Amino acid sequence: MIFFEQNNGFRRMNKLIGLLIFFIWTNTSLAAVAEKVIIVNPLPKQQRVVYGVELLKNKLQKIGYMVSVVTANGKNNPANQQLILIDGSFKSNLKKEGFSIQSSKNITRISGADASGILYGCLELADQAAELKKLPALVNLQDAPEMVLRGECIGLQKPYYLPGRTVYEYPYTPQTFPWLYDKKLWIQVLDSMVHNRMNSLYLWNGHPFASLVKLKDYPYAVEVDDATFKKNEDIFRFLTTEADKRGIWVIQMFYNIIVSKPFAEKHGIKTQERERPIIPVIADYTQKSIAAFVEKYPNVGLMVCLGEAMEGVGQDDINWFTKTIIPGVKDGLKALGKTEEPPIVLRAHDTDAPAVMKAALPLYKNLYTEAKFNGEALTYDRPRGAWADLHQKLSKLGSVQIENVHILANLEPFRYGSADFIQRSVIGMHEVMGGNGLHLYPQASYWDWPYAADSVSGGNRLLQIERDWLWYKAWSRYAWKAKRDRAAEITYWNRNLAGQFGVSEADGGNILKSYEEMGEISPKLLRRFGITDGNRQTLNLGMLMTQLINPYRFGLFTLLYEAESPEGESLAEYADKEWNGKPHTGETPVQVIKEVKAHGDKAVAAIDAVTQVKKEKEEFTRLKNDAYSYRAMAYHFALKAEAALLVLKYKYSNDIKDLDRALPLLKESVKWYQQLVELTKGAYLYANSMQTGARKIPLSGSGGKYKNWYEVLPVFEKELSVFQHKIDSLKQVKPGLTQQVAPLPNARVKLAKEAEYYMIDSLAQPFTDTSFTIRSFAADLKGLRGLKTSFKQQIEKGTQITFINDRPVKILVGFLKPQKAAFTVDTTYLKQPELETNASANDYGQADTKIANAMIIPGLPQMHIHSYEFKPGTNTLKLAKGVALILGFVDSNVPLRIYDAGLYESGNRKQVDWLFE
Repeated sequence: MIFFEQNNGFRRMNKLIGLLIFFIWTNTSLAAVAEKVIIVNPLPKQQRVVYGVELLKNKLQKIGYMVSVVTANGKNNPANQQLILIDGSFKSNLKKEGFSIQSSKNITRISGADASGILYGCLELADQAAELKKLPALVNLQDAPEMVLRGECIGLQKPYYLPGRTVYEYPYTPQTFPWLYDKKLWIQVLDSMVHNRMNSLYLWNGHPFASLVKLKDYPYAVEVDDATFKKNEDIFRFLTTEADKRGIWVIQMFYNIIVSKPFAEKHGIKTQERERPIIPVIADYTQKSIAAFVEKYPNVGLMVCLGEAMEGVGQDDINWFTKTIIPGVKDGLKALGKTEEPPIVLRAHDTDAPAVMKAALPLYKNLYTEAKFNGEALTYDRPRGAWADLHQKLSKLGSVQIENVHILANLEPFRYGSADFIQRSVIGMHEVMGGNGLHLYPQASYWDWPYAADSVSGGNRLLQIERDWLWYKAWSRYAWKAKRDRAAEITYWNRNLAGQFGVSEADGGNILKSYEEMGEISPKLLRRFGITDGNRQTLNLGMLMTQLINPYRFGLFTLLYEAESPEGESLAEYADKEWNGKPHTGETPVQVIKEVKAHGDKAVAAIDAVTQVKKEKEEFTRLKNDAYSYRAMAYHFALKAEAALLVLKYKYSNDIKDLDRALPLLKESVKWYQQLVELTKGAYLYANSMQTGARKIPLSGSGGKYKNWYEVLPVFEKELSVFQHKIDSLKQVKPGLTQQVAPLPNARVKLAKEAEYYMIDSLAQPFTDTSFTIRSFAADLKGLRGLKTSFKQQIEKGTQITFINDRPVKILVGFLKPQKAAFTVDTTYLKQPELETNASANDYGQADTKIANAMIIPGLPQMHIHSYEFKPGTNTLKLAKGVALILGFVDSNVPLRIYDAGLYESGNRKQVDWLFE
């Protein structure tokens, strides 16, 4: 025991001696490094310079320097002391926001074209010192940004509408936007922006003025209480002041024409009404609101959207901009006694921007234009056609054209970090679009800012600016300078990712590889298979087969294919060319099907190759899950698109074998979607942040529905079941019978009540109270005696027919299928029989479509025929509310051909949507 205690004592003694030696060695080493640095700043009144100097000072102190800041340089400087001299005069030979750094011996000089230039020079020197762990011995650098404006956007919007309000109407209140009043969060946002060399912050809102200014002539127009109004004043002053320190220009965006709700109620009008002409009281209110805002916040820019809430193209746009908005700004300047014009950005959305600018430039000089780069998505780095022409035209007006990376509906909610795609896009902005500014939306969850969609344990939320750091860093890096050597960029990003996750540089390369493979999937899928570039489509939730094979039915936005994609073919175009033996052009669906599967496989392989993650382990796990999710989505889409091509081929071949070949592909696509459901369940709160009825594809988001993959899966499973059932129905046709088309004979029945018949033929009218007239019909139907019904009464009361028959008969009923999104409720036309929602839907053998697209009645939707079979006796056909045609009675022993007659009023080739509905 004594020996043990003595031994322990020696151990403690040795440990103390070791610690002492380590302490002496550490301090000796630090003393060697801890040189003195004096930063001489002769511009103490320039807040941006002061801020830059402070950042440089803090960074140098972290790596061991003793730093002091003075306003003048002493005559004698010790040999072990380094000087950093801030040039006291701005240099006209440097580009705007440009800087130069030159060092000689122990003296480093930072010069700038302006205060922002010196700020960026300080940041550059700080970054170099942090990387080297010391001040660089020799620097001779001159740099400046290529893009004049480099900004990010924050939406003061919500995923849902506020009670009693509609789109874009969100007053600034702590209840709606608690984060708006979080000064710590704003500092984090602004610091991240200046770190990325961004110089503009866009705040998007429908009508912000009623939350920020009070008008003498319209005191009732304010939308917030006095306490909230004071909070808004405080946070807006704080934000604009802190932003200015960092060289960031705050720009308040607003839609036109929207007025405050109290104002609208006072005057008995709607807050917004697209068809409403400009009326004097609204113009006066808006002009005075803008004037008050400019007078109160003269250093805040304005961004004007003339579309959406007013008729988008026409003289009203020009008048509103030149006779209301610009005069409002000038009135505000006059009240201040200032002549320097604050910048106004005209958003080229739903308006004739060139015409508006032509009228406005003689009146106001400090104007910019802004337009979407790829619509509300990210699809292609070099847009073409009419869209590129518009951007070029705007860029040649003499003002700066800003390229807007907008909404990113095809990227959310998964992470996106393809530095390669982003770099190519910025180069395209310069070379193809003529753009010289960047307006960057959040990578995902714009409507839910500041939070990402990830589901995190404990109910916590990830911040977008933290989760999507790579998104912001990459866009801002290439906005500063686009054409950088690709090999050097790979090394740069490898090191960044290695540092982020605490992995080797090689594994940093694996992470970059995974990001870049993932980054090709959504752009290629949307531009080759999508309905729209807008946020009414959530790509990552998938698409219905009907949307793939017949996109025009769902409001195809053709600009997506004509301008925001490389030259290529849609599914329908490919199928048509393939059948007719025509050569294919550009990027084809078959090519994309192959490529997205390969991208998914490579993304997973690269992320799986990463070992020994030492930092941000939970975030790495989430990133890895995204890679697997992207692969599942890619395979789901690819297999479904392959199936769609075979279904489209069936339109030409009429060969059921094509449908047989499509079936296993569709089954496999559903299996991959099931995997996607499992990967996202518990990982994400939602797939899309816009959760209103404005979202339509693949399914309506009305009431917050269909925002998760597990909600959509049953729809895809039903789609598969219906398709399989329709194939089975088509196979019931007996050999040889389809070759002869004989009119169906009328069966003898006695109606319980007197009714009016019509004979199916051209010019026949099937309704008693409308003039709808049959133009053409399937040959089987010629001569059938149908029953006339009241169009109005069918909608209001439904249909009921009682009859007596002495032999088994079938009643042929024509169901009218409007060209609306699948799985939506129609209140005019009777819904076709559906077993999934109606257990009695086949009580009379009526579940199957007998003849699809069987008749053309101009003005009415496509018609599909079902049959109801009745045994001999007194029977009653009861149909729910909704319009349908009673086409006639036939004997049950007369075979009915099951086919698609392919009759369309438009004259288009037959469609095959009915196979899935």
